[in-house]
Amino acid sequence: MGETIRDLRMNSRRTLRDVSADAQVSLGYLSEIERGQKEASSEVVCWIADALGVSVGQLMSEVAQRILAYESDTVVALPTRLAA
Repeated sequence: MGETIRDLRMNSRRTLRDVSADAQVSLGYLSEIERGQKEASSEVVCWIADALGVSVGQLMSEVAQRILAYESDTVVALPTRLAA
């Protein structure tokens, strides 16, 4: 999620300081979220999405798309069933 938040912020040419002020979260906390060092509560996710001008649904959809892309690039070989 942090990577998605960072990309949305950077694509809108906003600084950490701008978004943290609009979301009313500390600059350090937002930075830790973006770097994947902290997990934001659902309430904080709502504040950040609002500060970025996107809906929570849009944010989560982008996160889901990235997860699906990652999973398709990382094919996991499932064990085959042994014949009984």
